[in-house]
Amino acid sequence: MSKKLCLLIERRNHLVARAASQRLALAVSIAPWRTPLARVDRGLMVLRYLKQHPAWLIGGGLVLAAFRPVRIGSWLGRGWLAWKVMRQLSDK
Repeated sequence: MSKKLCLLIERRNHLVARAASQRLALAVSIAPWRTPLARVDRGLMVLRYLKQHPAWLIGGGLVLAAFRPVRIGSWLGRGWLAWKVMRQLSDK
């Protein structure tokens, strides 16, 4: 083998080993974030589902109104604010 080819093989082996150690370090550093990121992902899935099926939001609001008529004004205000925020974020 030529000297240049031997150097390339050594460099490749070194880079492969370095990449493996970096993958391991990344896996260790990301481990504490696995659960919170899974929860965020789940929440985003729920939001996407509700966006595609708004009848569930309306039905939930009606159920809430049926059981808590005294507090419905504050809940409607919060819901309206959440709806506006969601619409603004989806437009960007």
